Amino acid sequence: MKTISPRDAAIQMNKCGASHTPFLFAFDFELEHALFIENPLAQSNILFRTPLGGNKTVTNKQIDTQLTATPITFEAYQQRFDIVSRGLHRGNSFLTNLTVQTPISCNASMLDIFEMSKAPYCIFVPNHFVCFSPEIFVRIEGNTISTYPMKGTIDASLSNAEEIILNDPKETAEHVTVVDLLRNDLGLNANNVEVARFRYIEKIATPQRSILQVSSEIRGTLGDNWQANIGDILLKMLPAGSVSGAPKTATLNLIREAEQGEKRGFYTGVFGYYDGEALDSGVLIRYIEEIDGKNFFRSGGGITVNSNCLSEYNEIIEKIYLPTT
Repeated sequence: MKTISPRDAAIQMNKCGASHTPFLFAFDFELEHALFIENPLAQSNILFRTPLGGNKTVTNKQIDTQLTATPITFEAYQQRFDIVSRGLHRGNSFLTNLTVQTPISCNASMLDIFEMSKAPYCIFVPNHFVCFSPEIFVRIEGNTISTYPMKGTIDASLSNAEEIILNDPKETAEHVTVVDLLRNDLGLNANNVEVARFRYIEKIATPQRSILQVSSEIRGTLGDNWQANIGDILLKMLPAGSVSGAPKTATLNLIREAEQGEKRGFYTGVFGYYDGEALDSGVLIRYIEEIDGKNFFRSGGGITVNSNCLSEYNEIIEKIYLPTT
């Protein structure tokens, strides 16, 4: 996989934006590597789909998918959780996104997973990763820039699941923190920033279960000719607040300590498509990577001072699933 620096990618994005030339882009979480493809619909090396467009449509492929995961032990997870918890109680962070890497085996290939997924943001980089993300990063239509942070999940089969998740103090605090962070991030580039929708519910179907996901909508207004600065606009907002935490700089240091220096790479980075007029992008979650011929599923969740270690451990396991057709 040939990558370039995020700065070089931003320069190319600005150039293509100014000339209204379509492109595909991706930034990794650590902001060390980026992907950039001009006129991406004309190539098939990297396959992608977004609500704005893509180079590969959903197929009718039917596979009785079976996934076996070997999660991190609770004791090992608790060690990472405790590092985050101590940082939170010291006041270094208000919210920290803690992630893990889980070895998996599956009877479906990465290409199969990409082809059968109906998630809004899908990308497949052969021999590297596949992502089937439900989470929007930012959308730009006209001069309006919008972001839709997702924070809070619950098993939809539980009795009164929606009421439980919306009234959970920990989940509410976590969501409020992310909304405030992303409102500030939008304010780096936009005027008239507002929370248009707060804590609305969406259902995500998987072969194993259905999940309720809590989201909000934040939007603002960009200046004219934003296309010529599109790379700089996005780079200012990275890494995405919903998958890092607040405040960002101190929280990123805490993440590095808790995740034992294990780089996330493109997991929890972002990717998107500019069609010459508008832009749509997603956060790289629900992510399977290939390393030395072995597959790993990445998952995580937000930790606050009110978080329960066992509940957070169960959440990272619940997020290990394959997309449904």
